[in-house]
Amino acid sequence: MHTLFQDFRYAYRQLRKSLGFSITAVVSLALGIGATTAVFSVIYGILMDPYPYANAGRMAHLVTKDKAGQDNYISLTGRQFQQLRSSPVLEDLIGFEGWSLTVTGHDLPEDVQATYFTSNAFNFFGVPPALGRGLVPSDAVDGQDPQPVAVLGYKFWQRHFNSDPSVLGKTLQLVRKNYTIVGVAASRFTWGDADVYLPAKLLQVPEHFYNVTMRLKPGVTDAAADAALQPLMEQFAKEKPQVFPDHFQMHIQGLNEHFVRDLGGTLALLLTAVGLLLSIGCGNVSILLLARGTARQQEFSVRAAIGASRRRIIRQLLTEALLLSLTGVSFGVLLAYRLLALIVTLLPQYSFPHEAAIGINLPVLAFSVSLALLTGIIFGLWPALQLSRPEVSQVMQSGSRKIAGGVRGRAANNALIAAQIALTVVMLAGASAAMEGFLKLIHTPLGYDPHNIMSVGIPVHQGTYKTWAERAAYFEQLRARAATVPGVKIAAISSNATPPSNGFNTQFEILGRPATEQQMARINLVSPEYFPALRIRLAQGRIWDQTENHNAAHLAVINETLARQYFPNGDAIGHSLKIPQLTPLPPFNLTAPGADGWLQIVGVIADKRDDGLRNPIKPEAFIPYTLVMGMYTQILVRSDVPPLSLLHAVAAQVNAIDPDQQVNGNVEDLEHWISDQQEWQQEHLVAWIFGAFAVLALALAAVGLYSVVSYTVVQRTNEFGIRMALGAQRSHVLGVVFASTVVSVGGGIVAGLALTLALNKVLARWAEGSSRDPLILLAVTVVLSIVAAFASVLPARRASKVDPMTALRYE
Repeated sequence: MHTLFQDFRYAYRQLRKSLGFSITAVVSLALGIGATTAVFSVIYGILMDPYPYANAGRMAHLVTKDKAGQDNYISLTGRQFQQLRSSPVLEDLIGFEGWSLTVTGHDLPEDVQATYFTSNAFNFFGVPPALGRGLVPSDAVDGQDPQPVAVLGYKFWQRHFNSDPSVLGKTLQLVRKNYTIVGVAASRFTWGDADVYLPAKLLQVPEHFYNVTMRLKPGVTDAAADAALQPLMEQFAKEKPQVFPDHFQMHIQGLNEHFVRDLGGTLALLLTAVGLLLSIGCGNVSILLLARGTARQQEFSVRAAIGASRRRIIRQLLTEALLLSLTGVSFGVLLAYRLLALIVTLLPQYSFPHEAAIGINLPVLAFSVSLALLTGIIFGLWPALQLSRPEVSQVMQSGSRKIAGGVRGRAANNALIAAQIALTVVMLAGASAAMEGFLKLIHTPLGYDPHNIMSVGIPVHQGTYKTWAERAAYFEQLRARAATVPGVKIAAISSNATPPSNGFNTQFEILGRPATEQQMARINLVSPEYFPALRIRLAQGRIWDQTENHNAAHLAVINETLARQYFPNGDAIGHSLKIPQLTPLPPFNLTAPGADGWLQIVGVIADKRDDGLRNPIKPEAFIPYTLVMGMYTQILVRSDVPPLSLLHAVAAQVNAIDPDQQVNGNVEDLEHWISDQQEWQQEHLVAWIFGAFAVLALALAAVGLYSVVSYTVVQRTNEFGIRMALGAQRSHVLGVVFASTVVSVGGGIVAGLALTLALNKVLARWAEGSSRDPLILLAVTVVLSIVAAFASVLPARRASKVDPMTALRYE
């Protein structure tokens, strides 16, 4: 231990003597370790330990897969829920549903998100509340009305009650009904992103459906659970066929499964990128250690001559490397805090569990320290092996440069710089492809104009507007009143979503043709103003008018893709189609008489993107929203001014119609809504982070190249002096220096291009652009060549100005 302490003290003194070297090495390591720590923090928080729930690994959603392999989250009635509870493969399960409610009893109603839980939910999750208690079985006895009690979400408690610790026992009024506050959920308990948790009526309404989350018994595999639950789900499908897809397969989906599927690949790509950055940084430090060790070769030879073993010298050099690495991790963790905050802001909003605690915690710190020790050994071992075996007699005779500056030392440095350049090529090509893909995405033709459009969501509270006539009149009144707001050019209704994720997929039939399971279309429920509001081009025919909308006319407008696919002769208008799924499910879906009957096609509109920004445009049909109305609608407002400036006025009109109703929170204009889509945010994340890391990699490679060329010039000073003494011109010396640089840089570029081509398919999974694009590869080559030239020019000029007499005195 005493010897180890001596090694560290001596290493500290040596590094203090060479501050320039030490700072460069520490910065190189801090960048790599800091970036790797930040990305690993995200991976740990999202993929490895995202939930605070007890036994979260055995929790799963109730999901079925349809014929196309798509996941469908299944809802069950209270009676079906009770049957499922008795399954021998399940330890426990909960039912829940989300609703938008309004906090009333104040001057201005506030929209809140409520989750109705079966009363065992808080015991199921096993997360103690921050204050008070959770819901308990006595809050919702089967067959009885639930108790009027509420558990507040942690953020809602902070926002609405200013974190008041005496909130327990107070009253919260929701849609004119008083609830007694009995608890505040823990800060990481964010199930359903709810503001308030209420007890559910499990059995009171036979046709009421609940989402289901289960916990498997210990030792039960997903496959065993799938097999055990399949017969029961098939029985439920016969009872409620509208809830289950045709020919489905039961699928147990872990809580985090779809997050891993959606974001796991992107995070793995970013971890690979920071791994490359760290490798480049380690290569830099290895080069610097070799160059610095050259100047100390005389010292090592003297130590060897007086009895120091090679093992002792290696240990000393590794101690210096580890000291650099530990210093690098100290600054790297500080950098990781800042970088992590940036990455979290760039993460797609709904691509990870909001329960996840993404931060620098003990496991992450343990990872960082382990990484520092590992990198210290990796970048320190090679220089230590190279520098710990001097030929003592030669060194004592001729000094250090002749030995360490020989062919073997230069070859090692050239190999390191070639590897750095190769990895930098991969980083630059990957970043360029990601940026190209992102630029293509943001310039994707939409088929509509999102500028100056705002979408305002308005929920319908339970127990209100329970008949078709009441709800139709209410929705039309909302649209008409919004249109009267000064600055609004036109207002429209889009009941079931806002582009670019609009409508729902379902089967349809064409009159006079046999129905097939492959006939699928996206169905959109809209008002006639929807088309001019979004400035969608009418290609053929007409749009239904307001009178037809009021009467729920059996009409439809289709897009060009549906017309082209099913009416290739251009004669779609006049044909009729049927959508069997348009069936009533009161009070949730209220349908006009005969809504599932034949609908006459009266128009064809230009294609627009309603299934994301990347997916191919699918067949679509647009029908009057009055045919089917749910518990939610959206008003699209086109204005002459920034639309969000009109939100307060629109909300006031909604409130004037019904004081208990309020618009949903987080209203955005359509342009921001599009940029908040997961595919947009995910590609933005990859392009931004990958691009930043590529720039850092380029800078590190430039530093490494500069160090190598400077090292070469110093070691060959004697050679250059002799050449110039024998008549060589400065241009010849410049050529010699640049020639050695061209070999290592050129070899690295060629190797990097080959590696980029080999990895193209892997990168293409997460970046829409192609790293095989000749323009990208040419640009990368040119950029690296320019950087290499600038990194080499100063040392090369220094070599060309060597005084022959001064150089000869080195010996």
